[in-house]
Amino acid sequence: QVQLVESGGGSVQPGGSLRLSCAASGFTWNYYAIGWFRQAPGKEREAVSCISNVDGSTDYGNSVKGRFTVSRDNAKSTVYLQMNNLNPDDTGIYYCAAARDYTCYSGIHRGLFGSWGQGAQVTVSP
Repeated sequence: QVQLVESGGGSVQPGGSLRLSCAASGFTWNYYAIGWFRQAPGKEREAVSCISNVDGSTDYGNSVKGRFTVSRDNAKSTVYLQMNNLNPDDTGIYYCAAARDYTCYSGIHRGLFGSWGQGAQVTVSP
C-alpha cells in the first residue's frame, strides 16, 4: 500500500526558506513520479512541482519557478522540495502525491496522482 508522509513545514518570514520532505513506502520507487501540490484556504489545490523516478523529468508551477527546487534521494525513497524566497502567497497546506508510470514532461496533472500524503502546513508571514 502506497504511503506518503510529508514533513518540514512550519512558519517563516517573507524571503525565508523551508525544505519539505516526502518519505514514500509501499511501492516500487522507480515506477512512480512524485508531485507536490498546495492548497490555500478558499482556493483550489495547485500544482507546485513534479519529479519522475521513471525518466528523471521535473516540472514546476509558474508561480514557483526559479524559487523552488525538487530533488530526490533514491536510497531513502524521499523527495525534497527546497523553497526559497518565500512570500505570503506561498502559504498553504503542501501535499505530496504519487503517480505510476508518470513523466513530468507532460506537466503536472493533479487528477493523475492517485495516492496522497496527509499534508504539511507552510505559513509565510511577517
